Amino acid sequence: MTLFLTSSPCDNNVPEGLDLPCIFDARNGFVENLRGSVEPGAQLLIIASDPDAFAGNDEMAATFEGCFAAAEIELEDVCVLDSRNADDAAELVAQSGVILLSGGHVPTENAFFASMDLRNLLADFDGVIIGISAGSMNCADVVYAQPEEPGEAVDPDYQRFIPGLGLTTRNILPHYNQVKDNMLDGLRLFEDITAADSAGHTFYILPDGSYILARDGEEMLCGEAWLMHNGVLEKLTEDGEELAL
Repeated sequence: MTLFLTSSPCDNNVPEGLDLPCIFDARNGFVENLRGSVEPGAQLLIIASDPDAFAGNDEMAATFEGCFAAAEIELEDVCVLDSRNADDAAELVAQSGVILLSGGHVPTENAFFASMDLRNLLADFDGVIIGISAGSMNCADVVYAQPEEPGEAVDPDYQRFIPGLGLTTRNILPHYNQVKDNMLDGLRLFEDITAADSAGHTFYILPDGSYILARDGEEMLCGEAWLMHNGVLEKLTEDGEELAL
């Protein structure tokens, strides 16, 4: 299995003449590494984060089909896995060469994954998995579900650490460039909430365009990133740099 743990792999700077909302972000070798990992003619399975958001899921499938085409990565077919066909999850995973785990609300996606027993379905998968945002977060063995929605940060029943897919031990926090100054429930998202939750835990904090690439038992951090552990935030890498983990 080859695993891409991304914040977002998308670049909104679309070349003139391409009728797409975005293309793959070529920074930090992402497109090059993806081309070298995907077998030509593979089937792409996009697993939704919200299993009932049919229109949005179908739109996302069309977008990523265009992203792969623009990157000159040949696909045989593109399929969405949501509540319309969740009973066929095992068959769809088995016939796919590339699986994309969508971004969205971490607990909602986590519950959908668990309802299909996706962790076991992926245990012997030998293709390419691309996590995006929440999809990357849910790849962890134990997921840190960073509070996101109003009320979650102050809800004593909100579960911040939940079982994940077990594809990595790394906890990813995405979109740092967009959310680093966010407030939630009167608290600073990173300084007050995440720093406290990092006691005894390690979080890899990524802006869009950065990712972790895992294959052949090795993990490489590609692009700008920070690490938070026991309340301390430190810069690990700059854009364009790589770090073996």
